[in-house]
Amino acid sequence: MRQSQKTEQADYQLKIGLEDSRYAGARSTISGESMMISGIEFSKRVLTRNNMNLAFSRVKKNKGAAGLDGMTVEDLLPYLKKHKEELLEQLAQGTYRPQPVRRVEIPKPNGGKRKLGIPTVVDRLVQQAVAQVMTPIFEQVFSDNSFGFRPNRSAQQAISRVVSLYNQGYHYVVDLDLKAYFDTVNHDLLIRFIGQYINDPWLLRLIRRFLTSGVMDGKLFEQSRKGTPQGGPLSPLLANIYLNELDKVLTSRGHQFVRYADDCNIYVKSKRAGQRVLKSISGFLKGTLKVTVNREKTSVGSPLRLKFLGFSLGVGHGGAYARPAKQSKARIKQALRRLTKRNRGISTDKMFVEIRQKMRGWLQYYSIGKMATFVKVLDQWLRSRIRQYYWKQWKKVKTKVDNLKRLGLSHNDAYTFANTRKGAWRTAHSATLTYTLTNRKLERLGLINLTKTLQLIQSA
Repeated sequence: MRQSQKTEQADYQLKIGLEDSRYAGARSTISGESMMISGIEFSKRVLTRNNMNLAFSRVKKNKGAAGLDGMTVEDLLPYLKKHKEELLEQLAQGTYRPQPVRRVEIPKPNGGKRKLGIPTVVDRLVQQAVAQVMTPIFEQVFSDNSFGFRPNRSAQQAISRVVSLYNQGYHYVVDLDLKAYFDTVNHDLLIRFIGQYINDPWLLRLIRRFLTSGVMDGKLFEQSRKGTPQGGPLSPLLANIYLNELDKVLTSRGHQFVRYADDCNIYVKSKRAGQRVLKSISGFLKGTLKVTVNREKTSVGSPLRLKFLGFSLGVGHGGAYARPAKQSKARIKQALRRLTKRNRGISTDKMFVEIRQKMRGWLQYYSIGKMATFVKVLDQWLRSRIRQYYWKQWKKVKTKVDNLKRLGLSHNDAYTFANTRKGAWRTAHSATLTYTLTNRKLERLGLINLTKTLQLIQSA
């Protein structure tokens, strides 16, 4: 069947745009749209040149591992130049078939494994293009209490809302944990929830194909009867669409809540009220949304003791404030311990780059929290780890003498200190090593000053 003139024109513009790098940063022409799509050909909106070029740009920027076919992000443009007509034809005619996702597992902070499904880069391109058109539509119906994986929203904003609720008298929280949420999403319900706002057969058929494309776990193929594999550009949006039904119920019942993806906290004024809410919401989740509350990890308690998005609350004269949770502090110290391990055998230059990359992100994330004292102590501990690393790296007495002399010690003092029988960690705290490898010297060598960096972030 011959395509419409408008569809042919859109396809022609896309063919040109994918080859022309001038359009790589183009923005979607439908951004900010404020209408419900019902009965409109969604494919025309997805396949516009601007939308597809923006999708290509974002997939390339996000990088990521190759999917089942082994194609990398760098291979995508050459592939599109050769196969764009075939791809566009399949998408326009509704015959496009996504490939199975590649199963990978990454460690969780608590010691478990998180299952990810890595789509092929072509499938990621299509998912990204679809998500870009769907997002502005669903942004109009999503709750103001939902913060995860949404434009112009962040975990820091979610925590600020939590602080505000505590100061309003909501001193108890129902900390919901959904058991294997991403693996248990009901496909039929999800398609129905999408159809409430976008009743387009082309879109619903394509999304169902992505949901049921299957998983390759090594050489074993697994059918996808439920769940939305984490790892694709479309998965976070679909997860929010599904749990938006929970948001609507909580709002209709007058509850105060904060949700970030599948992490949901409901705030109440008494423990008894929290237990009632937990019982009723658990019934709704199981009976209506077909997802299960993890009883072992779900609790009703004080936000001062429980953690949410890596934060817990403290209370001072000015009211509640956010702070990194104990587990978050322990994890970052453990990460630094691994990076500064004495037997890693890498240069300090490379180590300092790794530390800087790790700590800038961590400090940026937790910068809304009260943690100046913790960071100051962490700074001192990190510098001691580095001094220990230098001491172990020098190894021989002659090397120690030469380096200590280079750092300002006399020959006799350097020789005496180089022959110390103290252990490396004790030596790292000695007056001699703190005098020679000063804080300023370490900073000039490339070691990040955590205290200064935090101050710069918080004052920006």
